Amino acid sequence: MQVSIHKILFPTDFSAPAIEAQHYALALAERMGSELHLLHVVVPPVLPFPDATTSWTMPETGVTDLIRHAEQRIADEVASWPEESRVVTSVTTGYAVDEIVNYAKAHDIDLIVAGTHGLSGLSHLLMGSVAEKLVRVAPCPVLTVRPGGHQFISDAHEVATSAGAT
Repeated sequence: MQVSIHKILFPTDFSAPAIEAQHYALALAERMGSELHLLHVVVPPVLPFPDATTSWTMPETGVTDLIRHAEQRIADEVASWPEESRVVTSVTTGYAVDEIVNYAKAHDIDLIVAGTHGLSGLSHLLMGSVAEKLVRVAPCPVLTVRPGGHQFISDAHEVATSAGAT
């Protein structure tokens, strides 16, 4: 079976697990000759009122500032990537899983590479997992990268080579 991956989506929240997943996304895009889509979803902060039937959403100007900040972070990050990288960047607002799935459908994404915080127990129950939900609802395969997970063999080889081992 021939597998061709033309478009890879890397959704990022700029966390440490996302940075680890970024290494995989970049390496896969390079090895497969794929276009890499970098997406950040700004989730507008919502503050519930004491009666729990209403809430207050951040004013539009606050969300605009969050979007502008995310766009700058993405631009700074992409500037350090190899020049030959084919990168498409986007920042949107909404619920992370929905926006990632919508983006993947709209752009005909072949693979999503997402970091996961590796939470378990009560933390996982309370916070949930965007990566876990993506695996269940994404329109394409999802590669999740857990913090401290196994790295590509070539990366381990480069580390050993730079340390003087062969």
